[in-house]
Amino acid sequence: MYTYKTNGVCSRQINFDIVDGKLKNVSFIGGCDGNLKGICSLIDGLEVNDVIKKLEGIKCGSKSTSCPDQLAKALKEIL
Repeated sequence: MYTYKTNGVCSRQINFDIVDGKLKNVSFIGGCDGNLKGICSLIDGLEVNDVIKKLEGIKCGSKSTSCPDQLAKALKEIL
């Protein structure tokens, strides 16, 4: 399991697994619970590079990042 400490967003941490190049068991600590559970469900089992392409650069309101963008950053660091 990987753990990533977020920056600039409401969530504090993201936990996830990568199995055979696919994202599994994603969970956020803190943040908008329902929205983040929905995102986790939608991306479960997708190829890591596809998740990065879909989520990278998303902003939350006036913030320069978002919880999905933070996940993309975490995945890029691992790759």
